[in-house]
Amino acid sequence: MTSFDAFGLAAPLGRALARLDIHVPTPIQAAAIPLLMSGSDLVATAPTGTGKTAAFMLPALHRIASGQGAPGRGPRVLVLAPTRELAQQVDRATQELGRLLPRFSSVCITGGASYQVQNRRLAAPHEVLVATPGRFIDQLRAGRIDLARVDTLVLDEADRMLDMGFADDVLQIAAAVPAGRQTVCFTATLSRGVRQLAAGLLRDPQWLSIERAHAERTAIDDHVIYVDDAAHRDRLLQACLRDAGLGQAIVFTATRRHAEELARFLHREGFAAEALHGDLGQRDRNRALERLRRGQCRVLVATDVAARGIDVATVTHVINFQLPRFAEDYVHRIGRTGRAGASGQALSFVGREDLLALRRIEHLIGRSVQVSEIEGHEARFRPSGRESKRPVGGRRHPRNGGPAARRAQGHRPSSRRAAAGARGQE
Repeated sequence: MTSFDAFGLAAPLGRALARLDIHVPTPIQAAAIPLLMSGSDLVATAPTGTGKTAAFMLPALHRIASGQGAPGRGPRVLVLAPTRELAQQVDRATQELGRLLPRFSSVCITGGASYQVQNRRLAAPHEVLVATPGRFIDQLRAGRIDLARVDTLVLDEADRMLDMGFADDVLQIAAAVPAGRQTVCFTATLSRGVRQLAAGLLRDPQWLSIERAHAERTAIDDHVIYVDDAAHRDRLLQACLRDAGLGQAIVFTATRRHAEELARFLHREGFAAEALHGDLGQRDRNRALERLRRGQCRVLVATDVAARGIDVATVTHVINFQLPRFAEDYVHRIGRTGRAGASGQALSFVGREDLLALRRIEHLIGRSVQVSEIEGHEARFRPSGRESKRPVGGRRHPRNGGPAARRAQGHRPSSRRAAAGARGQE
């Protein structure tokens, strides 16, 4: 089995990995790191939670550690991410990986944060800049960012950036970066738009793909649970959240209004719940995430702003209270549990009006999602041709002692035995 030693990474990076208890590269890391260290441009497709951040950041940090590069205060590495949460996660991982490099600094700039604080950080020397496109362009136009030294441009979750309408911003930023840079595009789904973007920005890129079906099969046990109406949906959610095996859960809704209303409803029902959506200020978003990480919040009710960039080890369940508008977001939502090969459970509530969205999701992932039901809360609605089963409990998870979920095989025990431990990296 390959180890990080085989890549010839700078010694401080090897020591940082050892401190983080990371010894064996994930498949995407094992494939991508040698290509990036050779200087190739790269388009890589892999599911969430498979170690993409380390895959692109370790080669970039190795180049920084070598001492090569033009002098100056501006960044050597520029990472663009679609959401504040993902940008902050990438920045945290970068600081952990680069912590033993001499005079190393990483800066993160996103919307919703203080310009004054960001201006001060941008004025100081730094090697890595992680940013969301909108705030980056604001600072670039203000003359506060020097891109002359950039030798690595990373587009993280490029598919989501295109979905969010950042294509023109990305092209404008790329035009301002030195033409001789290495360009890296990481994405969870390889859409036509991503291919077109890569064709315009990358030079003779290498292409990598880690199969999603295998990764999901080993990490996440996902179920469809049919619902009759709004009241039945509410009762099902409470039954799931009262499952003794549930550690923490992220509940996804379709809109910001639904997230707020559902969080208030759950709070009235006695659950420690917080809402997270794009209308919240950055301070409130940070507060909700910090409460989740500290275990003070058991249920985070969120829109798709949380579908990428949240990596909390104790999230055992993802519940799709409402299915996503885009099928690709299903993959990212359920990827908030079952991180890096650990087991997790995802439950999706599906009513009659959701069948078309479910078919699109199943077409994307290349399989049918198993149908389950919760004892005492069975739905009258049963589409023809799909047999209902119930979740099954299983073995203890070696990392956190919680029960891990297994796939339903026709058994019908109570849902109170269905749960999953989770731990991961990205």
